Amino acid sequence: MISRISTSAALIALCFSLAACGDKAPAESAAPAAPTDPNMVIADEAMRARIKMVTVGMEPFSDVLRVAGLIDFDRQRMARIGAPVTGRVADITATLGQAVKPGDVLARLHSTELGSAQLAYLKARAQAELQMDNKERARQLFAADVIGKAELQRRENEAAVAAAESRAASDQLKVLGMSSAAIANMGKSGEISSFSPVVSTLRGSVVEFKVSPGQVVQPADALFTVADLSQVWAVAEVPEQQADLVATGQTVDIEVPALNHMKFSGELIYVGQIVNPETRTVQVRTAIDNKDGRLKPAMLATMLIASRPTEQLVIPASAVVRFENEDLVFVESKEGQFRATQVQLGQSHNGSRTVISGLKAGDRIVSEGAFHLNNQRVGIAQE
Repeated sequence: MISRISTSAALIALCFSLAACGDKAPAESAAPAAPTDPNMVIADEAMRARIKMVTVGMEPFSDVLRVAGLIDFDRQRMARIGAPVTGRVADITATLGQAVKPGDVLARLHSTELGSAQLAYLKARAQAELQMDNKERARQLFAADVIGKAELQRRENEAAVAAAESRAASDQLKVLGMSSAAIANMGKSGEISSFSPVVSTLRGSVVEFKVSPGQVVQPADALFTVADLSQVWAVAEVPEQQADLVATGQTVDIEVPALNHMKFSGELIYVGQIVNPETRTVQVRTAIDNKDGRLKPAMLATMLIASRPTEQLVIPASAVVRFENEDLVFVESKEGQFRATQVQLGQSHNGSRTVISGLKAGDRIVSEGAFHLNNQRVGIAQE
């Protein structure tokens, strides 16, 4: 009896043991092995359909240099107008901002120097005319055999000297600001005027004047500044370490904070040939159309210069995920598996970023869909 009960108990225990083993085996096979690396992500078929891949490589890349600058006059469309003679300012006819053209009178000077030069010209002119008449009379007398050839040559020489002195006196008046027409009229009328006009030599606007009535001025003094502001310059200073990256003809954008950071596009027309020893910079400039007059000299500006292309490791900007103050890129370790890799990035331009460290040429990375992979990685880590 006891033997029969023991046998039954053994059979029951064996059944429970087999049942327990049967339950355990399916449970272990149902749970896939999860990656132990928190930076590794396994993408299923649905996720793979949402991502795109690229191979990292070296490409020509233009950095964008951001340098401070300002708006300046176009120096080729600007004139500083001084006094043609030493004299006293009699009256000023120009006003600040007035539009002028070549020949317009800006002010008048009373100059005894000019009066003396005019008197010297009239004397020289009269003497030249007298000597010319003497030469013609001498020729007639020589033809009539009244005088000898030596006397004729003397009078011809005197006439030539007088003509040269008259031309020199005329040139002196031109230096003092008189036109050829004004000199000719004075020679005919014989009238002397000690008033000298200060005239514009350029079409533009009067942007500055440093003169007042009664002031005594000299030819070295700049009285007016006339500028054509339909075109202006933007100038900036590039650090000498980056000077080799810029050249004439490169494209440049100019931001002007005073105009709500409006951007103007152009190209470099000048790159300095020397380094400023005080600032260790090289000057660059570009020309900007300013027909509407919005840009004003001395306005602050920022130049964004596309530098010469250099071979750099470049990836699409869309491949980068910013997470917890780190830049991450998902690198394919094998098909369907991606590792979140921290990278150090450089400049960005036209949808691309340069890579300083973290990747190498030939790596396969996710160019689109990296954000979804990162969400999956973070979700797994939080479970």
